[in-house]
Amino acid sequence: MASPTRTDERPPVHPVDELLPLPRLIVLGLQHLFIMYAGAIAVPLIVGPAVGLDESDIAILVSADLLVCGVASIIQSAGIGRILGVRLPVVAGATFTVLNPMIIIANSYGGRDGLPYVYGAMIIAGIFGLIIAKPFSMVIRYFPPLVTGTVIAMIGLSLIGANIGLIAGDKTSTFTPEIPELNAAGQPFLDADGAVAMTTNPDAGQVSHIVLAAVVVLMIVVFARFLRGFLGQTSVLIAIVLGTIIAIPMGLVDFSSVGSSGWFGIAPPFHFGPPKFAAAAIISMCIVMLVTYVESTADMLAVGELTGRDLRPNDLARGLAVDGLSAFLAGFMNSFPDTAYAENVGLVSMTNVRSRWVVTVCGVGLVILGLVPKVGAIVAALPGPVVGGAATVMFAMVTAVGIQTLHKVTFGGPNNHNLLIIAVSFSIGLIPTIQPKFYQHFSSDFQVIFGSSITSTVIVVFVLNLVFNHWLPNFPRRTGAVEEAVQAGAVTGGAPPDEGATAPAARESEDGVARHRA
Repeated sequence: MASPTRTDERPPVHPVDELLPLPRLIVLGLQHLFIMYAGAIAVPLIVGPAVGLDESDIAILVSADLLVCGVASIIQSAGIGRILGVRLPVVAGATFTVLNPMIIIANSYGGRDGLPYVYGAMIIAGIFGLIIAKPFSMVIRYFPPLVTGTVIAMIGLSLIGANIGLIAGDKTSTFTPEIPELNAAGQPFLDADGAVAMTTNPDAGQVSHIVLAAVVVLMIVVFARFLRGFLGQTSVLIAIVLGTIIAIPMGLVDFSSVGSSGWFGIAPPFHFGPPKFAAAAIISMCIVMLVTYVESTADMLAVGELTGRDLRPNDLARGLAVDGLSAFLAGFMNSFPDTAYAENVGLVSMTNVRSRWVVTVCGVGLVILGLVPKVGAIVAALPGPVVGGAATVMFAMVTAVGIQTLHKVTFGGPNNHNLLIIAVSFSIGLIPTIQPKFYQHFSSDFQVIFGSSITSTVIVVFVLNLVFNHWLPNFPRRTGAVEEAVQAGAVTGGAPPDEGATAPAARESEDGVARHRA
C-alpha cells in the first residue's frame, strides 16, 4: 500500500488575524497605548477646567474615559459576532469633535451643573448612532480617496498643535507665552496706558524641554532606520522609555502620586447627577455623532487599505456601531464618545504590524488603567516633553497617510476641480486651528459645527465632492488659466497631450472617474 503523499495544510492566516507570540503582543500593544494615551486624556483635561471641575472630578473623567476607550478598542479589534466591531487594528479614543459642544452645552446650563444635560444628550446621540450605523455605511461610495484623504490629512494637521502644550507648556500642559507681571503684593502692574503689563512666562517654552522632545524624535528616526525586525517595530516605545530615563535627572519624572493612588476604583454611573434632556443639546450631540462617523470612516478605510483587507459596508457598519455604543456608555459612565484614533493609524503605517490582536492587548491595558488608579498614575507620570515628542511624529504620520490616500485622486483633465476642492477644504478647515476665536461672534450652534477643524473640513469636502463629482458631473465648465496650466502639466508634471490623443485621454479620464467613484 502506497503511503499518502498529500499533507493537510491550513489556509494561510491573513496578517490582520495573525496571533503573535504573547511577549511580542504585549510590547506592541503597550506601544499603541502610549501613542494614544496623550490624546485620550487630553479631552477630559481640556473639558474639566473649562466647565469648572476640580481635580477629583477631572480624575474621574480621565479614569472613565480610559475605561470606555479600552472597552471600545477591544470590541473594535476582537469583534462581537456579526453585531459589533470592524475587526481591524483600530484603537478607539475620545473624539476631539466633542470638545466645543460639551463645553458650550455645560456652560449654558451652569458649568458643572450642566453636565447632566451633556450626558443626557450623549445617551440619545449614542442610540441615534446605533440606529444609523447601517444606513451610514451604505453611502461609502460618497467617501472616495478625495474625501477620506482630505479628512485624514486635516486630522493630522489639527492634532499637531496638541503636542505643543505637552512639549513646551506649563504644569497644566498649556502653552501661554506671556503672563501678567505682578508686584510684591501679587497685583498686576499697569503700564502708562492702563493696560496690564505682560512678561515672558518662565514655565512655557523651556529650552531643555524642547531639546528633550527633539531627542525623542531623533531616536525614533534613528531606531526606525537602523533597527530591524521587532526592535524596529517598537522604535517609538523604545524612544519613550529612553526619553523617560533621560528626564529623571532633569526632574521631570515624579512618581509620588503612585503611592497615594488606590489599587481599584471606578466612578459610579451618573456621577454628576441623573441625565437631563434638552433639544438643543441633543441636536448638537447628534451632529457630533455624524462627524465622528465621517472621521472613523476615513480612518477605518485607511487601516483597511494599510492592512490589505477591503472593507464591506457591513464591516464598516459594525465599526461605526461601536462608536455609537461608546457614546451610549459614556452617557452613563461620565466619559466621552470614541472614534478611530488617527495617530494609531499612523503607527500601523510606520511599523507595518497589522495584527488586530495587538490592539486587543492595548484595549485590555486601557481597561486596567481605567480600573486601577495606581497603574494609571504611573503612565500619567510620563514626562510631557517625552510623550509630546513621540506624538509629534505620530500626528504628522497621520497627515502623511492622508497625503498617501490623496495620491490616488485624479487631478488632470475633467477632474482638475479636485485640486480646488482640496484647496478650499484645507483653507476653511485650518481656520479654527490657526485662530480658535475666529467665529466668536457667530451663534453657538455655528461655533459647534465650524469651530472644529475636522468638522468644518468634513462638511466642506463632502459637499464639494457631491457638487462637482456626483450631482452635476456633466455640468459644462469653462476652462480657465489655472485649469489649462494643470492640463498642460504645469502642476502635475505630465506632458501636454497632442490633438490626436485628446479623445483617448478624455475617455481614460472618464474611466478613471468611474473607478474612483466606485
